[in-house]
Amino acid sequence: MKKPALIALLLAAPVIAQMSAETYVIRNATIMTVTKGTLKGSIVVNDGKISEVGEKVLEPSGAKIIDAAGQFVIPGIIDCHSHIAAEGGINEGSVSVSSMVDIKDVINPDDIAIYRALAGGVTTANILHGSANPIGGQTLPLKMRWGKDAQGLIFEGATPGIKFALGENPKRAGNPAGGRGAIAIAPARYPATRMGVEDTIREAFNQAKAYKTDWDAYDARLANTRVAHGEHPIPPRKDLKLEPLKEVLEGKRYVHAHCYRADEILMLLRVADEFGFKIRTLQHVLEGYKVAKEIAAHGAGASTFSDWWSYKVEAFDAIPYNAAIMQKKGVLVSLNSDDAELMRHLNSEAGKVMKYGGLSETEALAMVTLNPARQLGIDRRVGSIETGKDADLVIYDKFPLSDYAKVQKVLIDGHIYFDRDSEASARPARQAEKQKLIDKEKQNQPRPQTPPTGRLRQ
Repeated sequence: MKKPALIALLLAAPVIAQMSAETYVIRNATIMTVTKGTLKGSIVVNDGKISEVGEKVLEPSGAKIIDAAGQFVIPGIIDCHSHIAAEGGINEGSVSVSSMVDIKDVINPDDIAIYRALAGGVTTANILHGSANPIGGQTLPLKMRWGKDAQGLIFEGATPGIKFALGENPKRAGNPAGGRGAIAIAPARYPATRMGVEDTIREAFNQAKAYKTDWDAYDARLANTRVAHGEHPIPPRKDLKLEPLKEVLEGKRYVHAHCYRADEILMLLRVADEFGFKIRTLQHVLEGYKVAKEIAAHGAGASTFSDWWSYKVEAFDAIPYNAAIMQKKGVLVSLNSDDAELMRHLNSEAGKVMKYGGLSETEALAMVTLNPARQLGIDRRVGSIETGKDADLVIYDKFPLSDYAKVQKVLIDGHIYFDRDSEASARPARQAEKQKLIDKEKQNQPRPQTPPTGRLRQ
């Protein structure tokens, strides 16, 4: 058994045992619903859904009780920009347009970052292709169902996405290390400038628009064909690169665009308006505060960092007030991680917008729950604590936006996937089992041969 799989098995063991369908009542909690205020009361979880929430609820007979006295319950945290659980790299950097590749094909359910995200209260994450291409690969949201297989992680029914990227990252492949005059280890790839990035995107959509026209004409002929006369129109040739872009033009696939500078943000919005589609989210968007009105007018969301800056040339104009300014200008804003470590404490990242921008507790919490759910088109199921929504819930021991708050339990679809008490109590047994397996592996390794006695021939 491979070591990553072994680690996954050892960690999943206490969790899988709890995954039978249960009815829970979470009692005596401070419930931060996001949409309906904060209250002291209970939540009833039945058949994977929130069946009732309020100061007083009707507790079903036989329900398991979770006493959350002195604790807080929030909706599961949603990360709108993550690269965890992707096997073997996230960039197909050999081409400028890689819309034919799909993150769904390389999901690794044994990635320990899934479990660590759970321990930080994350229940859903949007898994993106990298930013090496002006138009990158296909994306999709996952639920952090640790212990499930790859298919079991996929958020059922969610609208798929595609990754775009602007600026330094996609043009880097056109500029060899050492500068334009240096000897390139590999042939330079177009584009090498921001102008080239814009042209690459525009040309791809010129092709996609023509491709869509061909298919629309075929569908129209098919609808008007009289089968009785034996007419069978020949369909256009399927193009796996253009098919996802056709879906963008039809509103069936969301665009999530990596960007930083105000000028490139405006450029992409103009290109999208020209071809008649919407940018669903601008990712990182650290200069979004400069063009917030234009972003809002286009209807794009913004998924940004709370206070990252100066880590690259494009990030020097970043300010911690960015998220609050964009929200006050009418932009739908979320906070993302883009990092397996940072996603474990997105709750405290949300707390920063209360200091930098004066947002309320509810507005701050929404930036890591309801707002990313809306950006991903899954808010009908997750993002707030409401009757009928998925029972994706996080219980904290303290005020959730505090640096000192620790996750106690995480429920996804009404199943407990993380329990701090169970995790702590199970560690000695897991460590003993791990050591036993390591010792067994050592015993099975071939022993080095002893050299023959006497003088060795030189």
